[in-house]
Amino acid sequence: MVDQEALDMEDGLTRYCVSNLTCEISQIGVQRFVQAWNSHNILGKGIPNLLARDGCKSRISEQLLPRASEAAELYRQEMGNSLTTPSAFGIDPFQSEEDKIRAETEFNSLYCDLRNVFNYTVNEHYRYYQDCVTGYGVLG
Repeated sequence: MVDQEALDMEDGLTRYCVSNLTCEISQIGVQRFVQAWNSHNILGKGIPNLLARDGCKSRISEQLLPRASEAAELYRQEMGNSLTTPSAFGIDPFQSEEDKIRAETEFNSLYCDLRNVFNYTVNEHYRYYQDCVTGYGVLG
């Protein structure tokens, strides 16, 4: 859409809408992956969902786990600098939380099932995603 000049990714509202929508649609794929992973058989171990059915047999104290920043640094030391540092991408275009809720409600009434948008997008049919991006931007 950027190549066809249908989107201006320099515009904060556009970046916000693209980012927010992409995160929502990506979450559908992540959830599906986790569900599929937890339902598959791990050779010699079993199926994660069945293994977890009875709960965790031992608990780990939070004090034994590193904080997120420490874990990230340990990962960088072990794997190299392949983590992406979070940064701001676009600005929240809404003047108030009420405006945001109104726009999201209106968007959800137009595009009630983002699972279909995900399905089309991963199968390289981008029109539905493009329509959502355009619709989201108009509501913002």
